[in-house]
Amino acid sequence: MNARDRDGEGRARSARPRDGLGRPLPYGVPGVERQPEGVVRSPGETVAEAQRLLDAGMPFHAHEVFEDAWKSGPEGEAPLWRGLAQLAVGLTHAARGNAVGGARLLLRGADGLAGRGDAYGIGVAGLVGWARDLANRVEAGERIDAAGEAPTLIGPPGPA
Repeated sequence: MNARDRDGEGRARSARPRDGLGRPLPYGVPGVERQPEGVVRSPGETVAEAQRLLDAGMPFHAHEVFEDAWKSGPEGEAPLWRGLAQLAVGLTHAARGNAVGGARLLLRGADGLAGRGDAYGIGVAGLVGWARDLANRVEAGERIDAAGEAPTLIGPPGPA
C-alpha cells in the first residue's frame, strides 16, 4: 500500500477496512463497507438511512450520513444535522470504551439540539434526554452496546 492512501480525487483517505464502529482494521481483513461521502439525500432518506445504521450497531456510519446532510442541506438546518452527527459519534466513542470522549460528544450534541423543535418527525427533545442520560451512564463506567443503545429518531424517544 502507498505510504498515504488517496481517494480518486487525490485527497488523503485511508483505504484500510473498518469495523462496525469505524475502527480501522488491518489491510486485507474484511470489514464493513464505508458510507459514500457527499451523498445528497432528502431529510426523510437521511433519517431512514441513519436509523438503519444505528439499529445495526453502526453509529459511526450513521454519523457520516448526518454529516452529509449537515454539509449539503440548507444552512438553517445545519445545527440539527450537526447535533445528530455529534450524538452518533458520541455513541460510537461510548461503545468503543472511550467514556470521556463519548460523554463529551453526547452532551455537545444534546446542547446543540436543546430547544430546537421536532423536525422531519425527529423527536428532538426525546433525543436530548436520551443523550444526557446515556452520557451520565457512560461517565459512571457503564459498558455500552451500540445496537442496544440505538435511539429511535422518529417517534417516542429511547432505544429502538
